[in-house]
Amino acid sequence: MTNSAIDSTRPATAGAWGAVLSMSLCVAMLIAAEFMPVSLLTPMAEGLGATTGQTGQAISISGFLAVATSLLVTTLAGRLNRKSVLIALTALMFVSLAMVAAAPSFLVLMVARALLGICIGGFWALATSVLMRLVPIDEVPRALGIMYGGQAIAAAFAAPVGSYLGDIIGWRGVFWALTPIVAINLVWHVVALPSLPAGAPRSFSTFGELLGRRYFRRGLLAVALSWGSAFTMFTYLRPFLEQVTGVDVTMLSALLLALGCAGFVGSSVSGRVVGSHVERLLCLPALVMGACTLALLFLGGSWIAAGLLLAVWGAMNTAMSVIWMSWMSRNVEDQPEAAGSLMVAVIQASILMGAMVGGLLLDYLSVTATFAGSSIIALAAVLVAFNGKRLSKPRA
Repeated sequence: MTNSAIDSTRPATAGAWGAVLSMSLCVAMLIAAEFMPVSLLTPMAEGLGATTGQTGQAISISGFLAVATSLLVTTLAGRLNRKSVLIALTALMFVSLAMVAAAPSFLVLMVARALLGICIGGFWALATSVLMRLVPIDEVPRALGIMYGGQAIAAAFAAPVGSYLGDIIGWRGVFWALTPIVAINLVWHVVALPSLPAGAPRSFSTFGELLGRRYFRRGLLAVALSWGSAFTMFTYLRPFLEQVTGVDVTMLSALLLALGCAGFVGSSVSGRVVGSHVERLLCLPALVMGACTLALLFLGGSWIAAGLLLAVWGAMNTAMSVIWMSWMSRNVEDQPEAAGSLMVAVIQASILMGAMVGGLLLDYLSVTATFAGSSIIALAAVLVAFNGKRLSKPRA
């Protein structure tokens, strides 16, 4: 079977679902490794003799490397077996975590975070195409829901658990505690993942061919606006809740935990309900999340209303990934690796740009302007996606 040859009639074996679960754990570890420093920023800066701002930049460098790697991995990997590539990326994550835990200087921390960025970009660029080879095409949304369930769990628990353990065993101890889990995941990959031979070599011209497809270009624009809107708001959620809702640290943690738990529900449910007409759902994430963000501007003074709105937002946030990756699996099934690379690059770049736009609005206007800007971007995403017809591959 080639990369693009998917048998929609064969049942997924227990071994295939074991491989999907292995990838879900890898996702959880990637998200935990990427965002754990957010809750440990101050002690990390003190321990490395750096400023808080410098340490924050070390965190963001992983995002820049993820963009570059997502575009390069499918060409640089060439004819390498994709199982070997995923194992190598997971091993690199292990090395990155160990380097952060043992970092004697800020420079070593920067290098370790750069390595993590390579893991993030490489894994996400290949993830959907690998799932398309593990399970039948009709089961891909469910497999995506399981995989993104790992993301939701990590997003819900990484920050509060990291902050709690950091007070007990120190920030270095937190990162050391992640390494045995990644080591187990590495062994699981070796055992569970089947051999995944590479298809024909890909060149950068493949990207040009994909971008020449009008429906795919429109899809990428909708993806950029959807994720850009989400992270224009999400990056600055804490100052909004502190300034507008007036929560203390305990209530803030509870609201963020509720958001993360709702995300797990969203990934699970969306994986089961997304069907063959996924195009009709493409505008739904931006529509619901944008509406929730707008509603927070009017109802955010109540922590109860804020909690309910954030729960809906969180559920749709993870559903967004399942919906859009399912769209890709059905409309670009002939070039899943190249399409995945482009989508991951666009998503990572949109996250960075969303955070930048939101920060400018916050600094020069107010946090309410940040949320209003997020709602406007969401409206643009809805208008681009609309009913999905212009984002569908022409059918014979």
